Amino acid sequence: MDLFSRSWAALRTAVAELPDEDFARPSGCTGWLVRDLVCHLVIDAQDVLITLVTPTSAEPTRDAVTYWAVTDTPPAGDDPLDALTVRLAAAYEEPRLLKFHLDDVGSAAGRAAGLADPGQRVSTQEMVLTTGDYLCAYVLEWTLHHLDLIAHLPGAAGPPAEGLARSRVMLEEIAGAAFPATWSDQDALRIGTGRRAPTAAERAELGPSAGRLPLVLG
Repeated sequence: MDLFSRSWAALRTAVAELPDEDFARPSGCTGWLVRDLVCHLVIDAQDVLITLVTPTSAEPTRDAVTYWAVTDTPPAGDDPLDALTVRLAAAYEEPRLLKFHLDDVGSAAGRAAGLADPGQRVSTQEMVLTTGDYLCAYVLEWTLHHLDLIAHLPGAAGPPAEGLARSRVMLEEIAGAAFPATWSDQDALRIGTGRRAPTAAERAELGPSAGRLPLVLG
């Protein structure tokens, strides 16, 4: 629960500190500018709020790792929902409006997470998880999107080290194999999820595992 809060607070702070001109720069998400990614974060925050107030007595069907649907096809940026996000982001017109909405809804999602019972079961996308597992899954979401946010913004602050480390562990569990110990957590997450291609040397380090990458999470 604490790691969710720290990862989410760090991501929101990074957005709040961006100068206006950075919102028109590309993000690490294919086909999305930084403003599109920030709009997606607003939608994510709404999803967190909705899920936390959707309790259920059903038995859990997923945990923080099995929550993720995994494919091997990277997004092309032309999915209808992705296109809708782009149109919504453009409608804000001014970065300050996006910043305000993310701070408003995002702060509420953070408060709700802090008040939640980690053992309570919640329902989302036809899955049942404990609140603790649901919020743990979002540590990976926040961390990956924080990396997306700063992909072309070298001066922006990165995600917390503990969030990177936990996200790497979860991605390795999803992959069913560990990434090379010589890799940084950021490299493991970016290469593992297809956010950048491995170099020839990195591919050699991966060995047989290279054929299972990238892991595209949805």
